Amino acid sequence: MTEPALVVRNATLRGRPGTWTIVLDQDAIRAVERQQATTPVPTHEVPTEAPTEIDAEGNLVTIPFVDAHLHLCKVHTLDAAGDNPLAEYTSGTMGGALTAIEGAAAVKRGQTADDVYARARQTLHASVANGVRVVQAFADVDPLAGLTGVEGLLRAREEFRGRVDVQVVAFPQDGLLKAPGTEELVTEAIRRGADVVGGIPWIEHTDADAKAHVDAMVTLAQRTNRRVAMLVDDAGDPSLRTTEMLAAALLGRGMVGRGSAQHARAMATYPEPTVRRLAGLAKAAGLGFVTDPHTGPLHLRVTDLLAAGVPVALGQDDIEDAYYPFGRHNLLEVAFVAAHVLGYLADPRLETLLDMVTTQGYRVLGMPPRAIEPGAPADLLVLDGRTAREVLTRHSAPLAVVTGGRVVASTRTVTELF
Repeated sequence: MTEPALVVRNATLRGRPGTWTIVLDQDAIRAVERQQATTPVPTHEVPTEAPTEIDAEGNLVTIPFVDAHLHLCKVHTLDAAGDNPLAEYTSGTMGGALTAIEGAAAVKRGQTADDVYARARQTLHASVANGVRVVQAFADVDPLAGLTGVEGLLRAREEFRGRVDVQVVAFPQDGLLKAPGTEELVTEAIRRGADVVGGIPWIEHTDADAKAHVDAMVTLAQRTNRRVAMLVDDAGDPSLRTTEMLAAALLGRGMVGRGSAQHARAMATYPEPTVRRLAGLAKAAGLGFVTDPHTGPLHLRVTDLLAAGVPVALGQDDIEDAYYPFGRHNLLEVAFVAAHVLGYLADPRLETLLDMVTTQGYRVLGMPPRAIEPGAPADLLVLDGRTAREVLTRHSAPLAVVTGGRVVASTRTVTELF
């Protein structure tokens, strides 16, 4: 048998007692064996020496993180946008969300693909260090930005291939009917290689226009064999129903399981019967949800959707842009903040938050499930902590990030007291 690429010893695994040794080749996990108290290193398929070895020291080892929603084309643009859009987006019941979007559009004037690429590249380096393996990355497509956002992110996607899976979303941020010519630009973005068809139907002026927006983008996704990712109902208005429109369109066009709904904050204002009805419709449509509760005063009804069997993931959403002034692309930091916003403070809920940046993320994006088991991809994280509570308390960068059976990032923090 050939020597493995990596052996990780003394690992704690979620939901499994004891400590474990994990043997990885470049393409897959070869073996996962429980260590015996009297024999620290298991003998089955575990060599006595390896080219590379990690002692996890009892820390939690997990699959890599998924960021199911990041406006990667906008990162680090807050100074250019100014404070007004941020104030509008984060106030009260988010009545100013539309005004914020209109105000933030100014940063795209004169934007180049090189600008977008340089800022995205900075963030994706942080992605590697923080163990983020998959990013659903939104790129604005509209008459003002043209295809500069898509072109910049496609370039970054290729540079980071094998380290971060960047799924570029062609996103009509300013609407379709409100911004004539945008539909043609989204179509061209898909032709050039964008991975996902985006949408933001609630921003249109009428419900009829919102439905036309949904129908056009779902039809484009069906025709080009793409998934759909739409920002829906992103304001505190109980009359907004574009989440329902999206689920119905997926069902009507045979696109079950091919879409995700981002934000859906208006759901926080729905009466209970409406919530239950929407949850049932979403489940039938195979519609996953992404919530970013740290970026606005309203948030998705996460507990209700999870109870109904509908997958929900967390996303970074924004990094130092017109909608959020912070962000390090650290999904544990996002989960830590979400714990407070959602009231997810008991240990079982902390486990749920870890699911929302790992297993639920893969599910929402329609990707094959992952686990620390033989045959799975040779990607894993050694986290700073032995339990979900410790990991989220510290929300540190992983001690080790393993991709393709090799360590691609390692972080250690040392404090000296005098």
